[in-house]
Amino acid sequence: MSKITKVKCPTCSESVTWSADAKWKPFCSERCKLIDLGEWFSEGYKVPSQEMAPATNDEEKD
Repeated sequence: MSKITKVKCPTCSESVTWSADAKWKPFCSERCKLIDLGEWFSEGYKVPSQEMAPATNDEEKD
């Protein structure tokens, strides 16, 4: 007997069944998926990173 896995939609927190049939997983709908994608496009979400100094001409020749 397999266990049914449920997750919360990252956008609206609605319960989503995690299965091969879940078309928009981990989202509950296309709408929530597009809302999340829009946040990435508008830079509402950012992945933290360290700024790197631009290479100088001497470093590019190596």
